[in-house]
Amino acid sequence: MNKLTSQIYRIVVPKLIRKRIVAKQLPISIQNYYSKLPEAPSEEIQTVLNYLKTNPIAVFPYEFQDEYVAENIEVFVDQEKGLPYVFLDGKKLYFKKRWGKRKIQNLFNLLSKEQDVRSPHRYLTEQFKFEDGEILIDAGVAEGNFALTVVENASKLILFEADKEWIEPLNATFEPWKDKVIIVNKFVSDITNSTNTTIDDFISPCKTPIFLKIDVEGAESRLLKGCSRIISEQNPLKVAICTYHKQDDEQKFSSLLNQNKFKVEHSDGYMLFFYDKQMKAPYFRRGLLRAVRN
Repeated sequence: MNKLTSQIYRIVVPKLIRKRIVAKQLPISIQNYYSKLPEAPSEEIQTVLNYLKTNPIAVFPYEFQDEYVAENIEVFVDQEKGLPYVFLDGKKLYFKKRWGKRKIQNLFNLLSKEQDVRSPHRYLTEQFKFEDGEILIDAGVAEGNFALTVVENASKLILFEADKEWIEPLNATFEPWKDKVIIVNKFVSDITNSTNTTIDDFISPCKTPIFLKIDVEGAESRLLKGCSRIISEQNPLKVAICTYHKQDDEQKFSSLLNQNKFKVEHSDGYMLFFYDKQMKAPYFRRGLLRAVRN
């Protein structure tokens, strides 16, 4: 399908119908691609292929996700703040004021899947931990679930979120720790202006260990350009960066981090990020990279 045809297709065919077409055709395209390769797929790939034979298309193509049921999640309302919330590790995680119960249940259910120990999107492992006293820089914090799980261990948290609607719930979530939390309502990028900032312009290399978590919906490359000083000079530094938004991100980010003397590993398993309109073979992508430099 050429570019013009693709544009016409998207205009003429309703979004719901397009989703159904993708859900039906994509697994067939994937199975056909791997069946024609000269060598058998790796065991990791074969696990995903087996899942897709008997299950609907999914971002996390693994059986563990079926253990999560959105309807079982309790949603509460803080009458004083006028904000809905759920409990995460015994702490209140607030959501946007206008969101209804079902939407919150679905999002929190997805967040729970993401951070399951079997998930390819999980930030931490037994070896890659957030240690007491580290500074958390969370780029693309959104509702703040990851930051909330480490808030009591962190010496300082700098939370970047461009969506203005998340600022009120973020302030509510981190109110008990407001003395060590900075919330920045800007995009994290490679320029600094009224709506953007670079990490290098916001924080300087220091002796305190920094944990940099990056999940900025496909803008990771621009963010890395804007934190070249931190990447090259900060020590100790840990980086957890998502690599599933674009086809070549894992390779590009691995190369950059290796050049800067990090010990780099990818998360286990694969994601099938079918929301990417540019997705192509080999289809499956690693969820993230974990990198350490001491």
